[in-house]
Amino acid sequence: MDSAASSQPAAQKDAKNATLIYRQSRWTRLTHWLWALALFFMLLSGLQIFNARPQLYVGKESGFGYDNTILQIGAENTDKGPRGFTEIFGHRFDTTGVLGWSGPPGQETPRAFPAWATIPSYYDLGTARVVHFFFAWVLSATLLIWLVASLINGHIRRDLAPRVEDLRKLRRDIVDHAKLKFHHTREYNTLQKMAYGGVLFVLLPLMIVTGLAMSPSMDSVLPWLNEILGGRQTARTIHFTVMVLLVLFFVIHILMILAAGPINELRSIITGWYRTDPPAKHEKPTERSV
Repeated sequence: MDSAASSQPAAQKDAKNATLIYRQSRWTRLTHWLWALALFFMLLSGLQIFNARPQLYVGKESGFGYDNTILQIGAENTDKGPRGFTEIFGHRFDTTGVLGWSGPPGQETPRAFPAWATIPSYYDLGTARVVHFFFAWVLSATLLIWLVASLINGHIRRDLAPRVEDLRKLRRDIVDHAKLKFHHTREYNTLQKMAYGGVLFVLLPLMIVTGLAMSPSMDSVLPWLNEILGGRQTARTIHFTVMVLLVLFFVIHILMILAAGPINELRSIITGWYRTDPPAKHEKPTERSV
């Protein structure tokens, strides 16, 4: 026997024995990219809107006569010249060049978030609000249609709802992810189900609800909504916090894609086809083998 053939790398053998399955439906892929597009424009336009009043409060009212500020981004004159700062729960940090005071050398301006992080890059509150609200409706409509369709076709029950056995695997999944050890299977693992469920059923609906609560025109339609959330200022703070959590989810999501195999993951969300691990000896592949 040829010694070179007998020493074939295990990875190549696994690749030959791997199974290519159709994991993501067209509807899942379409909504995924619609949400990504909508959230991108909502984030950058939302930061522009935040720049108009770069403070967050808790309560129904705000102003100089109240001590309920939990976040403030701004600039101040110091012995070293203008400096940007970010203040969180009374703790102030120098964030010159990024938050509070930023811009090209010699052309710095006082603004909470820098020009490169906002839409539009120059200060234009009217345009930012138009962009933000348009994509907010895109996000809301897509989420609603996805929810109805997923309830009808069983996608939520079949793929996203954690089962008892999933919860039993939670500790192992946490350890495997910490070790960057991934299992490529048809089903989402426990952490994926919890993360996707948290985004789809908690964070996105909460973002939509708090956005409605901040709208003065909604007071006449849903006057109780503001009261439930603790006032318009509290709703604004929750809205901002949800945005931060979604950004953190996005960063972790991208890191996991890179760690688990970006080509396979991207192929899945673009074409629907996903390469799984080779089946165990006692298992029979149920899809097209590659």
